[in-house]
Amino acid sequence: MRLIDRLLAFTLLGSEWVLWLLIGLSVLSVAVMVERGLCLSARVPDFDELARRLLKSLVKGDVAGAREAIGEPRSAEARVGLVGIDEMPRGRNAVAEAMASAKSRERLMLEKNLGILGTLGNNGPFIGLFGTVLGIIKAFADLSRNPAGAGAGAGVVMAGISEALVATAIGLLVAIPAVIAFNVFQGKVRRALGRIDAIAHLILSAAPESPKDGSSGGAGG
Repeated sequence: MRLIDRLLAFTLLGSEWVLWLLIGLSVLSVAVMVERGLCLSARVPDFDELARRLLKSLVKGDVAGAREAIGEPRSAEARVGLVGIDEMPRGRNAVAEAMASAKSRERLMLEKNLGILGTLGNNGPFIGLFGTVLGIIKAFADLSRNPAGAGAGAGVVMAGISEALVATAIGLLVAIPAVIAFNVFQGKVRRALGRIDAIAHLILSAAPESPKDGSSGGAGG
């Protein structure tokens, strides 16, 4: 069998399987939106108040008060801040490195699965268009095999094309919410990273230049 015949046989499968693929991708998209929405909903209730209380405690040298100001590690900002406070006895460099590492970990968690939404948003319309092209090819193939008159044949083609265009519509239906959700979540990630940086700089401003005496003793020689 010639290559063109093999490809034609594939295209004559029509657009129905593409529609099922798009339905599966839409379910995946909704699942990611729900998962990211729940993950990114955890944030500091009043960041300005937290920053004020944290700075007040740090200026006094009250580490316990600083931990209390941050509260439970439910948000990325709190987790990074607590890491920095725990490292304060080891000096500013240790605090900076520990918080930079914690921020990198939190960023990975905040951006988890966002690539799926970006990919669906960019490629959903093309998948739908692919299904439409397959449907149109099948419609013209059906016309070529239709022994009826020209009027009936045109009706067959138009029915096939209208069904094929459904794939493009479904592709757009998958892509548009994915793009919106991707942009919304990216904005939330940027704001969370900004708050993390603000807390990190507050803690660094109060961290000692060098480790406190007796806090970094190594193994004896």
